[in-house]
Amino acid sequence: MSAVKPPLSFFPALIFSSRWLQLPLYLGLIVAQGVYVVLFVKELLHLILHATSFGEQQIMLIVLGLIDVVMISNLLIMVIVGGYETFVSRLGLQGHPDQPEWLSHVNASVLKVKLAMAIIGISSIHLLKTFIAAGTLEGLPFCQGEALVSAAQAAINGTVQTCSTLTSQGVMWQTLIHCVFILSAIGIAYTDHLMHAIPRGKPGNGH
Repeated sequence: MSAVKPPLSFFPALIFSSRWLQLPLYLGLIVAQGVYVVLFVKELLHLILHATSFGEQQIMLIVLGLIDVVMISNLLIMVIVGGYETFVSRLGLQGHPDQPEWLSHVNASVLKVKLAMAIIGISSIHLLKTFIAAGTLEGLPFCQGEALVSAAQAAINGTVQTCSTLTSQGVMWQTLIHCVFILSAIGIAYTDHLMHAIPRGKPGNGH
């Protein structure tokens, strides 16, 4: 029979209980998740209603936008579920048939690496959208969201739709930022690997 642990004194109990202050933050992220669901449905309806009038490139851009929303939503789920499990309280999902596979071995380091990989995925979608929309980079208009639908409707009606214009310099900077994300994720993963490898070394061998 395990010994009963004495209750924490006031200040340790207060400090440990302060983790519950994060609960409103995770609840706020759940609300943000709901907003992204509304955005996804809105963009999907636009795609369905204009499926016969949009060109291949316009449909591809909207589909990539939908994938972007899904990946950001996946990022939110990882932060909400993994962050709550790691920093606030256990969810008690052991044995549950719908328990995420990654949650069984999640910790602060694993969560950090997974978030970095998710950010790279989101950046990849944005970069792919830029490459598709850039075309020849000779004044091709690039619109997103509502502006994309308005531009397609304007093209059907034969009117002119002005949007922000991509430049080769802008695409270059976006590519460099994406590369920085990749290098940062590699650095985080390598640092995490080193931290886990240290306990396996023999004591006294550190230099």
